[in-house]
Amino acid sequence: MTATRKPWMPPRWFVRTAWKVHKLVDRVKGGTGVVRAPARRGKAGMLRLRTTGRRSGQERMVIVAYWRDGDRYVTLAMNGWQPEPPAWWLNLQAHPDAVVETVDGTVPVRGRAATGAERDRLWAGFAGYTSWGEGIDRFAARRGRATPVVVLEPREA
Repeated sequence: MTATRKPWMPPRWFVRTAWKVHKLVDRVKGGTGVVRAPARRGKAGMLRLRTTGRRSGQERMVIVAYWRDGDRYVTLAMNGWQPEPPAWWLNLQAHPDAVVETVDGTVPVRGRAATGAERDRLWAGFAGYTSWGEGIDRFAARRGRATPVVVLEPREA
């Protein structure tokens, strides 16, 4: 019987530093350094997600990878593949109305978790992007719980 190796995961300090560097580059370049459109069979897009803090009530900004499903933006509520959910997802659950900023402009959205067959279909869509790629199921299995697939749907401002 062959043992299955768990995929290598960078240490938590490295992941947190990378997130901070992304935000710094974005700020230094005036918002043009990180945000990009998704390229099918290539890299996922990167967008700025502005949520309302669940405790502070203040605006919070995070940069997340995404792909498009029609006019909707699809991402994963993962925290560097750690078991706990990311703060932005907790904020979005408390205050579903948010704003995304992409290369195409700013769009008011409402966030929610995909469920059932919709979640299965959208989860399969992540494999089409090298940012997530074929190892997505192995990485997700390390979390011990299902990774929420987050749908950001355009709404009226």
